[in-house]
Amino acid sequence: MGLARFIVDRWSALNYKRAFADPAYKQPNREVFPHAMRTWVPKEDHRRLASYTLFAAYAHNQAWEIASIQDHTDASARREFGDPAMLVAAITSHMLGREQTITVTGAENAEPSDGSTPDPEAVHAAAVQERLRAWAKAEQFALRLQQAERKAVREGDTVYLLGLDAAKGRPRLSVIDAGFYFPDLPDNAGDSADYPDRIHFAWEVDADPTVSGAKAKLRRLTFELGPIGTRTTPDTDGPRPVRVPAYDTDGATPLMTGGDVYNPEAGTISRLYPWNDTPSTITCYLTDAEWDLDDIKADQDVHTLDYRYATFLTRDDGEVLDHLDLQLDFIPAVHVPNSIPEDGHWGESSLAPLLQLFDELQGTDTDSSRASATTGAPILGIVNPEAKGGRRGETKKIRVQPGMCVELSQGGNLITVDTSPQLAELRNKTAELQDRLSLNARMPAVALGAIDPTKAPSGFAIDLSYGPMDPMLDSMHLPRDDKYSLLFKMVQRLFKAGQHPEWTGPVVDTRLVWGTYKPTDKAAVLEQVRSAVKDGVMSLETGIRLLDEAGFPINDVSEEIARIQSRQFEQARALADATGSTDAVGDFLGIDINPDPPPPAPVLPPTANPADQSEQPTQGSRGNE
Repeated sequence: MGLARFIVDRWSALNYKRAFADPAYKQPNREVFPHAMRTWVPKEDHRRLASYTLFAAYAHNQAWEIASIQDHTDASARREFGDPAMLVAAITSHMLGREQTITVTGAENAEPSDGSTPDPEAVHAAAVQERLRAWAKAEQFALRLQQAERKAVREGDTVYLLGLDAAKGRPRLSVIDAGFYFPDLPDNAGDSADYPDRIHFAWEVDADPTVSGAKAKLRRLTFELGPIGTRTTPDTDGPRPVRVPAYDTDGATPLMTGGDVYNPEAGTISRLYPWNDTPSTITCYLTDAEWDLDDIKADQDVHTLDYRYATFLTRDDGEVLDHLDLQLDFIPAVHVPNSIPEDGHWGESSLAPLLQLFDELQGTDTDSSRASATTGAPILGIVNPEAKGGRRGETKKIRVQPGMCVELSQGGNLITVDTSPQLAELRNKTAELQDRLSLNARMPAVALGAIDPTKAPSGFAIDLSYGPMDPMLDSMHLPRDDKYSLLFKMVQRLFKAGQHPEWTGPVVDTRLVWGTYKPTDKAAVLEQVRSAVKDGVMSLETGIRLLDEAGFPINDVSEEIARIQSRQFEQARALADATGSTDAVGDFLGIDINPDPPPPAPVLPPTANPADQSEQPTQGSRGNE
């Protein structure tokens, strides 16, 4: 029995809370976490769902409500000053960096600096990069990214869901709360396990109060990979909408989807997807259905619901969502864990190891609030021998107000209970706990904004203070890099599945580049780059990239290099002396400096030969004749 009560998992850091883990079975309290203990929720997900609620309560200053429900007491006097929310915001912003950039491998070679013709692969990579960035802008990817990562840091997991919108002509991106996410994990799921072939998104729908006799329902959205089957069509003539097989005019020959090929030897149907080189026999099926909660049996959970009691929903285009063939060979969902999964799937919240510290901080803040009340309005004792007491010898109470004068008789005294030393000690305790929180969270005080700018140490000392945070952020980026590469790969495939005219060519590798999070001394970086490039120990390309990372407004590295070189006439002269090539100098300056052809020699009119000229007689004045 003792071993059965000892549980170590992703959420065991919360076992000290009786509301989360009862002493007998280490299961959440049904009264505190009713949604996590529904009969349709698998037992292995009880602790996970309860932890999401507990982390959200701390982040929203509602931990006192959990204590109130658990202990059946009024805990409204408990003070919570937003420390968990501040930590979540700080970790999220530093992990993401100032800005995030979608980068396609090879796109930087689309415009060679030497003016040569780029490779077709580089041109295609640059085109895909431009289109992905346009899609991200249209889908407000930066906003979705902040929304998803805040959930991942706070709760440990987040989920992206993609769907092709034919009306808008692009894939749509949604962020799904991990509390609605139920993957069908195999029993041997571990570090080497692939993504499951079947996942569910499930939630309860309250009964419509405007409809008489309406019942609460469970809605489940299922994505499942399976063998490609024959074509199906919606049938809405029966008691409920379903999909039925489509047959040829003879009523007996099943039809296949256009482009599918039947393999009689293997008895399978194959399909060539536009992003694959070889045919595949796998497709993804979508099912969207509702069940009355009264129809769900006690031995059924979200994975084993009975389809006989399901009501399949119908899409706007009339398609019944009963195992609808999406014509994809992948599930368009991406689960992003906050940390490196120990069990192959679930991540760990950044708040989990720190909850007891937060409890200590909240307790100290509550005590400080109470002590400050007695310090601001101290307890006074008045000794007045000649004062008359109240009736029946009761001590007379005097309400002291600012500016009030109390007249005492001979031998009287005024005693003040000073609680300021206790208040000062509580504040010192709070500062000590905040330092401990910064240490355990691996977030330096400068990252939490707890340093006075006027008292900040040198830039080198600040850079050293980020030392513990660098490996933490690297470990957070590690599980995310492949997930976002997979997300952008799915976006490309969905564009090709929708036969978008601009999306041709192969699917290329794409990654999300995280921005810098450290404060940057731009003047120092500029001087460093200038000296290094001038001394020849750093290339101009590397220097421009460093300036771009430091926050200088550089839109395109290649264009910036071309502008700089077009004004470096001394370097161009040195290049001409070294090579003797005007073509190389012209490419360096980005201009055409081929010399103009020499002007033609001037052509003068012909002159007469002096020998051929006859002598003319001299004529004088004939006025005397």
